[in-house]
Amino acid sequence: MIRLDRLRERRIENKLTHEELAEKLGISRQGYGNYESGKRDIDTDTLARICQILDTDSDYLLGLTDKPKWEPSLSFYGGPEGLTEDELEEAEAAVRRYREMKERAAREAEKNK
Repeated sequence: MIRLDRLRERRIENKLTHEELAEKLGISRQGYGNYESGKRDIDTDTLARICQILDTDSDYLLGLTDKPKWEPSLSFYGGPEGLTEDELEEAEAAVRRYREMKERAAREAEKNK
């Protein structure tokens, strides 16, 4: 069963009205409203299109995960045990670069306040 609160939340996060999302789906505003209110079940084809439009995963809308979008992790690549020494070094360097970039962005945002 679709988590209707998450469907609404993702629509709002994507700054879409009922009408705008309905238009993207090729259905009436009332038709989409019936999905979001739970008056009508969402078929799998429509669910797939909604996920594409809202940039989310069906697992999130179904309540199977708490992450709106799937992101690969080291476990996806076989875990750290499955990586060579060079691959581990590169992964660690990428994380360091990312953290430095985040820190710079935070400092800049603080400066611009």
